[in-house]
Amino acid sequence: MNTFETDYLVVGAGATALSFVDSLLDQTDAHITIVDKRDTPGGHWNDAYPFVRLHQPSSYYGVASTPMGQERIDTVGLNAGFEELASGPEILSYFHAIMRDRFLPSGRVRFLPLTEYLEDGALRHVLTDARTQITYKRLVDARICENGIPLTHVRKFDVEDGVVCIPPNDVPRRAKDHRHFTILGAGKTAMDTAVWLLGHGVDAGQIRWVMPRDPWVINRAFSQPSGAFYKHVMEGTAQQMAAARDAKTIDELALGMETAGLWMRFDPDVMPQIMHGPTLSQAEFELLRGIKDIVRLGHVTAIEPGKMTLKGGVLDAPDSLYVDCTARALGHTNTWPIFTEERIGLQMIRLFQPMFSAALLAKIESLPLDNKAKNALAAPVPMTDDVKSWLRSQIATSMNQFAWGQVPELKEWITQSRLDGFGRPSREVDRNDPQVKALYDQVRAVAMPAFVNMQKLVASG
Repeated sequence: MNTFETDYLVVGAGATALSFVDSLLDQTDAHITIVDKRDTPGGHWNDAYPFVRLHQPSSYYGVASTPMGQERIDTVGLNAGFEELASGPEILSYFHAIMRDRFLPSGRVRFLPLTEYLEDGALRHVLTDARTQITYKRLVDARICENGIPLTHVRKFDVEDGVVCIPPNDVPRRAKDHRHFTILGAGKTAMDTAVWLLGHGVDAGQIRWVMPRDPWVINRAFSQPSGAFYKHVMEGTAQQMAAARDAKTIDELALGMETAGLWMRFDPDVMPQIMHGPTLSQAEFELLRGIKDIVRLGHVTAIEPGKMTLKGGVLDAPDSLYVDCTARALGHTNTWPIFTEERIGLQMIRLFQPMFSAALLAKIESLPLDNKAKNALAAPVPMTDDVKSWLRSQIATSMNQFAWGQVPELKEWITQSRLDGFGRPSREVDRNDPQVKALYDQVRAVAMPAFVNMQKLVASG
């Protein structure tokens, strides 16, 4: 059995793990070993469907050391007017380059692909079954934030012979053989699939959308991370906080977000039940609203020729290409302490920002603090399911950000980090400009009342 030593053993080579390693390289002189069951870095991006793109701008995705994209404003397409969104192939190429051109040449990173972590430092090569024993000082577990993947997830419904049900990965290849399409699921994958079909000439009347629970959708216009969008983004932030300050109920908060144009829903007569953070441009959203055959009878339990059974009833079903978009991406609604004697469990510490969170966790790890003090700076922020859980995670994010502001070294790191999409607009404007100062003061004035009322809303249920 081969044996060797390392300072940090990182289990997983997905985006979150790579962001942590990148930051750790800059903050420490440690040696790092990364193991992953796949043969290349990039995690779930290796199995992503071909038309996937980021929800939010490329400029604050990836690892802290290396820009992604060119901060270009799209001039054509459904994202026109906003910062570019990297495609799946671009993201995968980016992570491959990070490993090839930065990590491995450093001499401090060892990458063991096709390798499974067992327990207590035991590793197994998934092809040869060869075993390796590794001694490490810290275990970094990146599997908590592992994404559910349409290509590989286990379906929770039955599909009988004679029904064609595929993951979205196969849509570009199989769509030409069908004239009707049934999209299963209400998340971003389902939205991407519908946008792809509509964008390639499929009429909205040819699509049936099975939406077990209606989602709230975030308007991408308010997540643009540059000074050019400062006014719009800060006005949106102030409106979000005002909605949180004034709401008497959780539903009232959601409706306030909608009134401000921050959140959107597909049907004004249906109150959405889920909030997973899907982000669309207004153009994408309006395109999707053209789909009128929306099934709201809960989750599918079985599909057979001519019939689809759902928890809320049974429907006649036309001959259709069924696209399974039911895998849950980030599903870690439970959390664990991040820093323990046994491991560092990578989780979000800012809502919907896993890359930023992982990089900042590496910075916190580098500080001369014990685990208790590190955890005080890194309360885990769970993925959301509904508006109430979104509120809880917003509160946890706010408390973390307050804690970071009390540590000058963290505050400086965040100020300089390209992954801090929230901070970049402020860095790119003149803070002495009266209009800029007025917007900043407006947000600051409403922040604490909003935070207090959010706590009341969560407590009241």
